[in-house]
Order: sequence, then structure tokens, then C-alpha cells
Amino acid sequence: MDISYATPTTLESPEHVVLAEELGYARAWFYDTPQQSPDVWMMLALAAEQTTRIGLGPGVLVPSLRHPMVNAAATAALEALAPGRVAVAFGTGFTGRRAMGIPRPIKWSYVESYIRAYRGLLRGETIEWEGARMRMLHPPGHAPARPVEVPVLIGAQGPKGQAVAAELADGLFTVAAVPDFAKQFDWVPHLCWGTVLDDGDEPDSERVRAAGGPGTVVALHGVYEYGGPVGEMPGGAAWLEQIERVPEPERHLVVHERHCVGLNAADEAAWAAGANALLKAVTVSGTRDEVRERLGARAKK
Repeated sequence: MDISYATPTTLESPEHVVLAEELGYARAWFYDTPQQSPDVWMMLALAAEQTTRIGLGPGVLVPSLRHPMVNAAATAALEALAPGRVAVAFGTGFTGRRAMGIPRPIKWSYVESYIRAYRGLLRGETIEWEGARMRMLHPPGHAPARPVEVPVLIGAQGPKGQAVAAELADGLFTVAAVPDFAKQFDWVPHLCWGTVLDDGDEPDSERVRAAGGPGTVVALHGVYEYGGPVGEMPGGAAWLEQIERVPEPERHLVVHERHCVGLNAADEAAWAAGANALLKAVTVSGTRDEVRERLGARAKK
């Protein structure tokens, strides 16, 4: 099992990747969350210019945010800057859509068509999109010669996504529970959150809240967005009380404020009301030995 790291992009992300390379991380994945982060491709390009070994790629791209030609051209540029180090993951969109008030994920039929078009463009084929025929026309010096070969992964949890991934992907990108069908793929990056607890660290300490809190409260965000009983979760009632103060048309803005990077006002209320009890339940946080054991258990899956 390789250890990589994933993060929403910040203006300091390229420097963070330099450190990750020095520490021996296998790969750096950047989220595609334009409503709260600088552009994923811009930050990956800057990281590529400052590193030599570490793998790079977006994880995961949300197809509805960009034309397939835009992602194909960006992929080709990144592959030119970091040859052999690029992998690209796609998904149906959680934060990348819901934080902008778009409640439904993309249909898998659209994802399938999109990835076929994207891969066709990178192969140098003429493809059809929105009724128009197109291909990459980049001359020498503008992009690598086609075909541009990069691994493509798909983030899927259910049977529809499984079918698309089995047909089109080089690997499966997972989050939350690892689905049973992950075993059919040789490459399965699994996104998880957590922090290492030192002796004396308590879940309600300031350091643990800052390091482990953002990944913990994502559980509240997810349960709420998918219509689950968030009020029954530890700290959930306090979180929900804060969220419901906001008019419904703008409620998504407070749900996803500081998503995965910090605690917003509702998250802080939830943490103080007991959400810190979720730390070990929904993340891989623990002592060094506990983290090592939990990661080992996930690798066996």
C-alpha cells in the first residue's frame, strides 16, 4: 500500500507538495472545489514545476464544471510538465456541485459519455460533443504529441458507477466505505481523513479540533445532504439548529463553508456539543499504533 495525500487546493499547495515529496508520499491529489479553492489545474502545474518524483492529479474532477476539451488540454499540459507522473480521477460531484446549490449529482450516463470523449481527445481522435465534431489541434510545443496516455480513475460507490468504472477506468477512487467491487481493480486510492494523537491529546483539544475536526464534521455534511438523520448524530442537533437559521435557498452556503479546511460556525457548535466523539468513528485518527493498524486493515480490503 502506498500513502498519498489529498487536499483542497490553497495558494500554498505547491509548497505543500514539495514537502510531501520530501517526506516520501507517493502522490498528491487536489480536490476540484472551485467555489472555495484556487483552480486545481493551476496549482497542479505549479506543483509539477517544483517537484521531480511525486505523482500528481485532480481527485476528483467534476465533469459538469468544464468542457471535456478543457480538461483534456489541461491534462496534456500537466503531463508535459510532469511526464509519467499524472493520473486523473473523475466523480459525479459532492462539494463541487452541492456547495453551489446544485442538489443532484451528475447522471452516470453523462459521466460515461464525458470520459469517452475526454479519452478520445487525448488519443488524438475526432470526437463528437454537443452535436459538434472536434479534436485536439495542438501543434508541437503546445502539448505533447497524441496519444497522451494517463491513467484515468473513477470515483464510484454503487452499481451504476461500478459499471462505468469497469468499462472505462484504470482504477477506482473511493471515499467513506470501500465497496466490495473494489477488489476487481488493481489500483484503488481510498480517501480518508484523520490526525495522529500524541500522548495526552484529547478529542476536544484545540490542536485535535484543528487537525481532525474538518474531516470529522464532513460526516454531518454528508448525512444532511443525503437526507439522513443528522440531528441524531453526536453534536448533530446543535449543528442543525445553526444551519436552519439560514433561509433554505442559501443554506448550502453555510453547510459547505470551510468544507474540509476548517470548522464553520455550525461545525464549531457541533464540536462543542459532542461531535468530537465521532473523531475515531469516521476518520483514521488515533495514536501512531492505532493509525498504523487501521491503515493496515484497510489495505487488506
